[in-house]
Amino acid sequence: MRQIGIGIVGGGYMGKAHSVAMGAVGAVFDTAHRPSLEMICTTTEQGAAEKARAFGFKRSTADWRTLVDDPAVEAVVIASPQETHQEIALAAFDKGKHVLCEKPLGLGLEQSRTMAVAATKSGCIHMVGFNYIRTPASQLARQIIARGEIGDITFLRAEHTEDFLADPQMPGDWRTQGRANGNMGDLSPHILNAALALAGPITSLVADIATVHKTRGGLAVGNDDQSAIMCRFASGAMGQLFISRIATGRKMGYAYEIYGTKGSIRFDQEDQNALWLYRAEGPEERRGFAKILTGPLHPDYKPFCLGPGHGTGYQDQIIIEARDFLQAIHEGKPRWPTFDDGVLVNQLIEASWRSHETRQWIQLSDV
Repeated sequence: MRQIGIGIVGGGYMGKAHSVAMGAVGAVFDTAHRPSLEMICTTTEQGAAEKARAFGFKRSTADWRTLVDDPAVEAVVIASPQETHQEIALAAFDKGKHVLCEKPLGLGLEQSRTMAVAATKSGCIHMVGFNYIRTPASQLARQIIARGEIGDITFLRAEHTEDFLADPQMPGDWRTQGRANGNMGDLSPHILNAALALAGPITSLVADIATVHKTRGGLAVGNDDQSAIMCRFASGAMGQLFISRIATGRKMGYAYEIYGTKGSIRFDQEDQNALWLYRAEGPEERRGFAKILTGPLHPDYKPFCLGPGHGTGYQDQIIIEARDFLQAIHEGKPRWPTFDDGVLVNQLIEASWRSHETRQWIQLSDV
């Protein structure tokens, strides 16, 4: 066991989640590397000092360069707005420091590719924070698919739907300005990553993207509300994805249905501890979807709880993510999802915008 110095840039929603995860991961998973919370960076010195006290960091700063340059910081977690990701990551790699970066990787495809090249060149560990795919249920779904239990995938339907901007009377703010903060920049990365993880590479797509509520509080909305994507996977399977921040009634609609030649799978993040599995076997009158409640026999469940069906939560996903990051550092080997996987997601986002703007199918090899 050895201590590893952690620096976190950002003290908001995700900054807190990563701070808590790094504080807990050693006890939960008995990791070979035990995080030492060295420094946290937020936008003001006073705010950073308050976050350091609240989250248990030794020191604080309002300048991310101070954090990256600090010799006690060996690994950097980037939990700041995405327009800051590239500069911080490149500086960290230049100092030989490992990086866990929140999604989406960069401010567009070009930045993401630049970050991935720098990550590989540095020889450092690099990961992207796609936490939802790490639930025990979704890890089980990936195992079932990989083992061929539902046969060859023929169709995937997936969505990431929330309703935090469903009310057209809600005033506009930073979320309604700038393409990067819109529905495609904010919500789509998670479900696009899920589609790739569950069904493999996507070769082509066609997308329609819409701003439904054109104004909020008298101000013009500067980004998109929802999108629909049809795609083809390299395997030949078809796909359909829906992403929306105005899906009334949906709180965490990260969900998918996957149909195969021998069975099918259903999952909904609003019931994240259950996976529904259909097997096309046995007497027809006895067939039906079986609800599998996750428990200690499923991936990454037992370290949190010994009771089947008791469940894991959102913060546990971030702790699993922290374990993966530390394990990759310990082994000196990249661990999915790397910056290269983050590039694939940004490539799909860019392809979706090109399709929407040209009103045609886009080949991913051309993006």
